[in-house]
Amino acid sequence: MSNEPGQPSRDVGRGRGLDLPTPTIALAIGAHPDDIEFGAGGTLAKWAAAGCTIHHVVCTDGSKGTWDVSADTDALVARRQDEQRAAAKALGSTGEVVFLGWRDGELESGLAQRSEVARWIRILRPDVVLGHDPWRRYRLHPDHRHAGLLACEGIVAARDPHFFPEHGVAHHRPSGLLLWEADEPDHAENVTTSLDAKLAALECHASQFESTMHASGDQLDAELEAFRSRVRNRLAEHGRRVGVGYAEAFKLIDSL
Repeated sequence: MSNEPGQPSRDVGRGRGLDLPTPTIALAIGAHPDDIEFGAGGTLAKWAAAGCTIHHVVCTDGSKGTWDVSADTDALVARRQDEQRAAAKALGSTGEVVFLGWRDGELESGLAQRSEVARWIRILRPDVVLGHDPWRRYRLHPDHRHAGLLACEGIVAARDPHFFPEHGVAHHRPSGLLLWEADEPDHAENVTTSLDAKLAALECHASQFESTMHASGDQLDAELEAFRSRVRNRLAEHGRRVGVGYAEAFKLIDSL
């Protein structure tokens, strides 16, 4: 039944819900620097403006996030960490920005990784966790799938006291899980007032302009504006479905 622990929201099949109450603490778990801003940047910025403490956990080091075959990947890792911190600040985040440091492209959802994610959930004690939907069809990037599994499986481990007692941290059960990139979303967050913050945070990831935002060279300004338009159009489509200007869409699991 839908109200059993770990099952989807009871609103499944009855239209898309709109806007959770602002949590006191939220934790977003992404595979790479910039994934959180793409998936939930508007929601996090809205909640931060309303007083929510926002934490970021980034699973990989981002070392493969370039098309430059001669790139200094150690320098790229450091740059992407700086970009992620700047993006969190652009969202209004006042919480932790944690880098787990697993090698980009090689993330696994094994016991060691699950333990580390669960430990941070226990330390940060979020009301709501946000992450990739690991069950999205036809997903190519394995890191996104594994990061999504770690968010889900990390909640299970964090909530039950006999998982990983070596943490020495009290167990913690969040009240909700929002998964972005879902094939069948059933929840939306109105981000009409926070869209600009989402875009500003995304543009902090300048190392990703060429490979992710398709903006580089002499046409940088025009191509960045085209990128902004693509983001606005996608969020406007979500917004039309729930009667608001712009929205981010999620699968909500609210019985954890």
